[in-house]
Amino acid sequence: MSCCDAPNLMPIEDALQHMLSGIKPIQQSVELKLQDAIGFVLAEDLLSPINVPPFDNSAMDGYAIRIADLEKSDTLPLAGKSFAGQPFEGNWPADTCIRIMTGAKIPAGCDAVIMQEQTETTDSGIRFTNQKVKHNNNIRPVGDDIQKGDVALAKGARLTSRDLPMIASLGISHIKVLRKPKVAFFSTGDELKPLGQPLEEGQIYDSNRYGIKPLIEKFGCEAIDLGIIPDNPETLKATFERAQSEADVVVTSGGVSVGEADYTKDILDEIGQIGFWKLAIKPGKPFAFGQLDNAWFCGLPGNPVSAFITLYVLVQPLLAKLGGHTEWKPQPFIPAITKNGFKKSPGRTDYQRGIYTIEDGQFYVETTGNQSSGAFRSMSLANCFVVLEQNRGRVEAGETVQVQMFSSSLY
Repeated sequence: MSCCDAPNLMPIEDALQHMLSGIKPIQQSVELKLQDAIGFVLAEDLLSPINVPPFDNSAMDGYAIRIADLEKSDTLPLAGKSFAGQPFEGNWPADTCIRIMTGAKIPAGCDAVIMQEQTETTDSGIRFTNQKVKHNNNIRPVGDDIQKGDVALAKGARLTSRDLPMIASLGISHIKVLRKPKVAFFSTGDELKPLGQPLEEGQIYDSNRYGIKPLIEKFGCEAIDLGIIPDNPETLKATFERAQSEADVVVTSGGVSVGEADYTKDILDEIGQIGFWKLAIKPGKPFAFGQLDNAWFCGLPGNPVSAFITLYVLVQPLLAKLGGHTEWKPQPFIPAITKNGFKKSPGRTDYQRGIYTIEDGQFYVETTGNQSSGAFRSMSLANCFVVLEQNRGRVEAGETVQVQMFSSSLY
């Protein structure tokens, strides 16, 4: 008896543990130009080759002073200027000040910068209206942000638009990253029709690939779209063989339930070790996972919402581990008060689609309406999942539930 025939449903946590236990991160690395590295995962710790800033500099537009000089007089003649990229050079006479701009190098001997808003220009020089100045006031010391030899970013971090400017500030133009996992995907079913063609009796448009591709790419992987494959054993097997020759992971939508035309199970028994599960998740019970000869396999259900949610909840952590993204974490759960009831029967963890709001610091959530696994508008309208526990029953208005806000991959 296969897992698919087992009377008990596998909890999501057990399924994830089983999936992730055999995954080993990709070790192949490539060197890229910094501007091309966004979305890639660091292959090694990034050590800073320099101090940032490389010299003491001013945090304000104002005047560089020596506190001992200011203690003698509240007015100091101007001795020169220090601009960013044009530092003050030469001798700095006693009992004078230097005009300085934000980011400019601090002149030797300066122990404070006074912002220009606390000064007045007079015939005798610059008058300082605030003489209670602390040492190193408004001075950013060398290495204040990053010191030479520091781990600026750890191995396993996925590079974002927030990281690239920081790396550039270190003068690093090329970076060593892991190659992205390759994910081949296709839809199965004679009923599926490509966009742009008229529907015939009993046909529907293939919408799943339009959700799968962007999610795979936002997960930090390379997506290989193999299109729509009809319910034909020879064609399906050839497609699987091609997919596993080109990719690290093969993802299908449809063909993993128990219908008479679901040939996927038989084909995969020939070319891999596959465990088909009935998972305790709603929507998405008919989810499959296993290993082909040369790739991992994830079989998503055919219903659009089921395919989308199982890809997000189950396949995303697999791809993160495969891609070496050690900092990946699922979105946290947040308690929220329901504004309406939610239909629910015990037995499966239910990912219903909701809309959360915050009122006076309290999270509230309401349903997006039709929660059918074939009604994708519920996903389009939502901004969170309402995650109802496996053993929980119907939820009434005013009860507390757990919501999981969408990650950036869903935007």
